[in-house]
Amino acid sequence: MNKKLLEVKNLKTSFYTHLGEVQAVRGISFELEEGGVLGIVGESGSGKSVTSLSIMRLIDSPGVIKEGEIIFDGVDLTKLKKSEIADYRGNEISMIFQDPMTSLNPVYKIKNQMIEVIKRHTDMTTAEALERAIDLLKQVGIPDPVAQINDYPHQFSGGMRQRALIATAISCNPRLLIADEPTTALDVTIQAQILELLKQLQKDTGMSIILITHDLGVIAEVSTNVIVMYGGLIMEKGTVQDIFYNPQHPYTKGLHKSIPKPHAKNDERLIPIKGSPPDLMNPPSGCPFSSRCDFAMEVCLTDAAPGYKISDSQSSACWLHDAESPVVEGFKKSKEVL
Repeated sequence: MNKKLLEVKNLKTSFYTHLGEVQAVRGISFELEEGGVLGIVGESGSGKSVTSLSIMRLIDSPGVIKEGEIIFDGVDLTKLKKSEIADYRGNEISMIFQDPMTSLNPVYKIKNQMIEVIKRHTDMTTAEALERAIDLLKQVGIPDPVAQINDYPHQFSGGMRQRALIATAISCNPRLLIADEPTTALDVTIQAQILELLKQLQKDTGMSIILITHDLGVIAEVSTNVIVMYGGLIMEKGTVQDIFYNPQHPYTKGLHKSIPKPHAKNDERLIPIKGSPPDLMNPPSGCPFSSRCDFAMEVCLTDAAPGYKISDSQSSACWLHDAESPVVEGFKKSKEVL
């Protein structure tokens, strides 16, 4: 087993608006091994992106990390001053933000934006940083990087912009790369290329990756372990095999049913998850999925379920795993609470 690179313990992040407190992340814990690839999946508003921004310490007012620890290689990032966390960003931990169309500054050439990052975290001269930037663009598959590094972002296609962002993110050889919806706004063919690029980079460099997405197909393509989030909480954890072939939480099962199947009959309809996500300004006291769950019991409305250990690699926060709950096909009973 590789050593733990990242440990998130009881993380709670809220935003204090004029209407009240939005509890975006409500007490989640997980870990990532050195060289591992962790996928975080869930629908919009589940807390995925806020989790990644919390790790990067990029939560600005009115947001605040209320509670918890974010331990990176033995250092609790929540305890660091702004000047200290700046040395981790880009150098030890790097991030690819959601939208490649808006993440690059439109008034600066690609080379200026890449050189700025490289010089901020290394002792390279401008000439050395330029050479490094060209090598990185070549590494991520930009054609004729010597010429195209002088282009402005609007001269790049969406896929090329995403490649440029990836090149910038890995420019200082980070140990952890957080990719927040890296295939958003890209067509299917380019999505596949970007995912293949991330897999190859992870293989070549050995860096750890957190991949955040709402698309289970993207998770299956890259990740080794998966976290399923909903309503600011973790519903289920497991390996890719666990989540795809033995899902145990009703929300995870619902996600599976809503995915188009390649061999489905023409008249076979998708089964959507009924209802709407919870209001995190007034989150439910029980399971956040209870109002949309076909198996909800009275206890689900009043008390959130603990994490039940399904196997050494899988856990699920659902009362149906409790030994005293009704027997429902497809849900394993568990005697161990995490």
